[in-house]
Amino acid sequence: MRRLPRPRTLRARLTFGLVVLLAVSCAAVGLAAVVELDGFLTRRLDEQLAQAGTRFPESLEHRGALPDDHDGDEQGDTRRMATGTFGARLLNGTVTNKGLIRGGDPSADLDADLSAADLRRLAAVPVDGRPHTIGLSALHDYRVVASPGRDGDVLMVGLPLEPVQATVHRLELVAGVVFGLALVVTGVAGACWVRWSLRPLSRVAGTAARVSELPLASGEVTLPPRAPDPDPRSEVGRVAAAFNRMLGHVEDALTKRHASEERLRRFAADASHELRTPVASVRGHAELALLHPGPVPAEVTRALERIAAESSRMGEMVDDLLLLARLDAGRPLESRPVDLTHLVLDAVTDARAAGPGHRWGLDLPEDPVTVAGDAHRLQQVLANLLANARLHTPAGTKVTVTLESAQGAARLSVHDDGPGVPEDVRPDVFERFTRAEHRRRPDASGAGAGLGLSIVAAVVEAHGGSVGLESRPGDTAFTVLLPLGEDVSTV
Repeated sequence: MRRLPRPRTLRARLTFGLVVLLAVSCAAVGLAAVVELDGFLTRRLDEQLAQAGTRFPESLEHRGALPDDHDGDEQGDTRRMATGTFGARLLNGTVTNKGLIRGGDPSADLDADLSAADLRRLAAVPVDGRPHTIGLSALHDYRVVASPGRDGDVLMVGLPLEPVQATVHRLELVAGVVFGLALVVTGVAGACWVRWSLRPLSRVAGTAARVSELPLASGEVTLPPRAPDPDPRSEVGRVAAAFNRMLGHVEDALTKRHASEERLRRFAADASHELRTPVASVRGHAELALLHPGPVPAEVTRALERIAAESSRMGEMVDDLLLLARLDAGRPLESRPVDLTHLVLDAVTDARAAGPGHRWGLDLPEDPVTVAGDAHRLQQVLANLLANARLHTPAGTKVTVTLESAQGAARLSVHDDGPGVPEDVRPDVFERFTRAEHRRRPDASGAGAGLGLSIVAAVVEAHGGSVGLESRPGDTAFTVLLPLGEDVSTV
């Protein structure tokens, strides 16, 4: 069985609970009123039966004549009986006489048509002088009293329950209509009242919704105005006050974090800029020393070569750090039409020369794919992705570069069938200085400082695009999405 739908919002639950409680209260009051009225009218009917006595059944025994000991007594006068009064005489469990008063002349109304089942029901009534309720097919429900007669017979008199039942049913109908209208009016009024009472909470929820839409993870953020703080003695007021205090703490934390990030960016940019000159100087002196015409010991030559190589690698690292610092600071990129097809061809050609042991493949569309951006930085994205596939996969691995355009975006994918990216590295693969100790290729060498993929993510994001990774053993793909023909002159 499917479960009944339940209200989800607090306002709906409060209104629903109010209506349910009122409905239960109305039902209890209505039931009590109906039961009490039914009992009261039934007791009145029993009193009428007690007052009627056995006059009517005695008159049935003598067919309208008065008993011998009641001459001149009004006890045998049936003209004062209420309309609908039923009488019967039973002898040895058999109904010998029966009658029903339908009008003012009882002499013409002394016969009542009863079925065999009705006669059996009459015979089954206890002879104890107490009222009992029976159902007669021809006369409906009756309240009857059976008393012993003088001749060993049973005299029975009854009054109809129909007036009592009609009055009770009318009360039920009136109560149902009144209580139904009360429930409808209460539901509408209660919903309005609950809505008015919860307005401060709705404003708190609105403020929370606006805060949830803010880019709290990036840059300086201005939080929306605080939620109105109503009476602090109420539950809603305490919630609003606590929420406002929480927003204040969040704003302070965001301000401090932004200031710290700004100091770190300035430090990285300044340090990278200042390091470029001494690193270039060290590299230049090492290369100059290698050009010395005189005899140089082999150990010195080897040391100078290492100094030149490491200074060159350090220079590249400094350039990468400077690029990331500039991107973090929101420095604008060049925005010109760039043919990605041409960039992919050049990048794969360079990668094939650097990694002849790999198998390189291309899947390019017939028409050029053009985006607006910085050609040099996009070339760097391709170079880093291909270098990542080359350095972290064994020789013989097939690397396929796919370029296509669909739904207003250029989709660039670098796929390889290598061992895959380790599962513990995947969540942070685009973070800076992320380096797996167990690389995809156990004998990988020449790996950088872990900035290549972070530069890919930063440059792609600066172009308004996104980059993702899907990897499992034998199937790894880095996918870059870039908007077609959009201006990215600012970051």
